[in-house]
Amino acid sequence: MAPPRARFPRRRARRGSVERPVDARLLRAAGLLVALPLLVAAFTVARPAGLPAPALPPVFDQKTALQLAGDLALRYADRSPGSQGALGAAGWFTDQMRLYGFPTEENVFTADVPGRGRVQLRNLVVVVTGDSPQAIVVLAHRDTSGVGVGANDNASGTAALVELARAYSTIGARTGLRARPAHTLIFLSTDGGSYGALGAERFASSSPYRRRVLAVVNLDAIAGHGAPRLELAGDEPRSPAAALVRTAAARVLDETGEEPGRPGALWQLVDLGFPFAPREQGPFVARGIPAVTLTTLGERRGHAFADTAGRLSARRIGQLGRSAESLLGSLDAGLELAQGTSSYVYLDRRIVRGWALELVLLTALLPFLAATVDLFALCRRRRLRLGPAFRAQRSRLAFWAWAGLLVWTGTAVGLFRDGPARPLPPDAAAASTWPLAGLIVLALPLAAGWLLSRERLLPRRPVSVEERLAGYTVALLGLAVVALLVVATNPFALVFVLPSLYAWLWLPQLHGRAAWTRTALFAAGFAGPLLPLLSLAGRYGLGLDAPAYLLSLVTTGYVPWLATVIALAWAAAAGQLGALAVGRYAPYPDEAERPPRGPFREAVRRTVLAVRRHRRATRG
Repeated sequence: MAPPRARFPRRRARRGSVERPVDARLLRAAGLLVALPLLVAAFTVARPAGLPAPALPPVFDQKTALQLAGDLALRYADRSPGSQGALGAAGWFTDQMRLYGFPTEENVFTADVPGRGRVQLRNLVVVVTGDSPQAIVVLAHRDTSGVGVGANDNASGTAALVELARAYSTIGARTGLRARPAHTLIFLSTDGGSYGALGAERFASSSPYRRRVLAVVNLDAIAGHGAPRLELAGDEPRSPAAALVRTAAARVLDETGEEPGRPGALWQLVDLGFPFAPREQGPFVARGIPAVTLTTLGERRGHAFADTAGRLSARRIGQLGRSAESLLGSLDAGLELAQGTSSYVYLDRRIVRGWALELVLLTALLPFLAATVDLFALCRRRRLRLGPAFRAQRSRLAFWAWAGLLVWTGTAVGLFRDGPARPLPPDAAAASTWPLAGLIVLALPLAAGWLLSRERLLPRRPVSVEERLAGYTVALLGLAVVALLVVATNPFALVFVLPSLYAWLWLPQLHGRAAWTRTALFAAGFAGPLLPLLSLAGRYGLGLDAPAYLLSLVTTGYVPWLATVIALAWAAAAGQLGALAVGRYAPYPDEAERPPRGPFREAVRRTVLAVRRHRRATRG
């Protein structure tokens, strides 16, 4: 029996060599900087104070509100924008307000509604003059998506709007005396709420009252059987005044005995990094006007077919109607404590201020930047050629720019959804419609662009360790530029970028490991960028339709064009790192290594030869 062979441990590469280029000590030292912002963030945690409850109890009549909601839903089952039912519902609201002696102002405007074309919409405004010209807005959209009668979403909110106005009318008041508010009150019935809060956007952007508005309370589907919820997200990375949110939560707690639900801390951070607000508070928060939505629907709005008058909850419409009335009274008495918008994340009844979170995210970026610069300095000290790696990265960036140009062109010619820069409600049929025709039409030029770009990127010879390190360094430098652009646009969006930065920073250390190890680490870097898709798929019930919905947000312009460009640049860097991880990377060939014809000329030549061969075969 032969003696066993001695097994010697594999010699570890020297720190600072091309086999072990990432300086872990520098990374750890820079990582200590994150401790201070975390400590600062901990000290900024605050418990916002709510406004006191009004002295008089609410007089909201849930029976009347329930009857009004059922009447609107049965009379005008289809209140979709541009329909006869929408016109009838506008007249119904005007008639109800006239019964209480309130004249109604009508604002007519046109908008492109997905699936319906350019239609005429109507916002209806009732103004109750107060001692101050500064205004508080209570709003509810009265339209439907055209699927179901919309008894809860949102005949219930419209009915509550009428019932809330009754308290300020001498005709409807039980005492015969009209309550004069301290602030001007605006009762706003909007159109187009089921198609991206079009009416709320119109009022927030162009109404003559918009500069006087101090706070907004939106009533959306308040007669469902679900638990009460508050919606806070805006179209920009802002949050409504914490005092407004705390006051709204306290008034709901007073009436229902339960704290209203709201998105968790992680999803609030996602909403700041990727602002998305399908409900009517979004346009107001984006413009610095504190606004909050009261609802019984979750983020998954549910099936419209089941939204009938017989399924309305009298208890819930009464509870949230009285909560809204008490909230209105609190705001009217002490609004100065609830003005403005900021950024923060709610933790139970406490908040972490947005600037502290931004500071933590910015500091968390510094170790990556330091390690990447050190990696670049190592390449320069060893005189590694970075030019071919830069040109390879440029080719990948050109491909993704081509993809972005194709989508822009497809949108311009009508292959992809276009229209107002507003998000469709995720439960709408158009929200889950894949633009298959556009994707098929653009597949050929996209594939042609990929084939042309990859022609110069295919490995034609063994790639040295130094060339791979140059490829890693250039791609990581590209990610550093992407991260700095994110900081300049929306620092909260770093939450989507940081996982890829730190996962992929270690790829150069693993060049000698098994390919599956590098591939797993590369896949881990997608955890951050997938968060917006997971939010749309899970929270809003879009599932596998989330990519199509996200594409519609891009093509309509709801996602800013600069954010799209940054995402494409990130994809280009990810492409180079992916090729390195799976062993398919090659530096851009030198002039001596290139074929006599470029990719375009070679593709034309192959096409011509193929046509000639086909003609010969046909003649023969």
